[in-house]
Amino acid sequence: MAQIVLKDCKIEIGSTPVTLSDRANSVTVTYEIEQIEITSFGATGRSYAGGLQNNTVEIEFMQDFAAANVEATIFPLVGTSTTVAITPTSSATGATNPKYTITGCYLASHTPIAGGVGEIAMTSLSFAGGVLVKTTS
Repeated sequence: MAQIVLKDCKIEIGSTPVTLSDRANSVTVTYEIEQIEITSFGATGRSYAGGLQNNTVEIEFMQDFAAANVEATIFPLVGTSTTVAITPTSSATGATNPKYTITGCYLASHTPIAGGVGEIAMTSLSFAGGVLVKTTS
C-alpha cells in the first residue's frame, strides 16, 4: 500500500485558474452526499437515499499581496461562486494522482490579515457547495 506525503500539492483557484500551491500549507477537501431519510411506515429500520452534494474545501494560505498572488486572487471572489481544483502532487493527473475539481463553490468570507507579532500573515478560506468531479486521466 502506498502512502502519500503532501509536499507538493497543486492548488488552483478561479475560473481562469491561478496556481497558489506555493503559498498554501494546509488543504482539506470534503466530499459529501447529503443523507435523506426515506423510511416508510411499517419499516423495522431506517432507510436512506443520497441527496445533493455538500462539499467543502478548507485552505490555509500564507498571505501575499503581490499581483496575481493570494490577495489579488481571493479578494474579488468573496460573495461569488468559483472553481477550486486540488491535486495531491504537482505531477500529471492520473489514477495515482487524481484531480478533484469543485465547480460552483461559494466563498462567503476572507480575512485579509491575521497573525501576531513576528508571525507569518495567514488567511483561512472555506469554500462551500458546488459539484465535485474526480479526474484520473
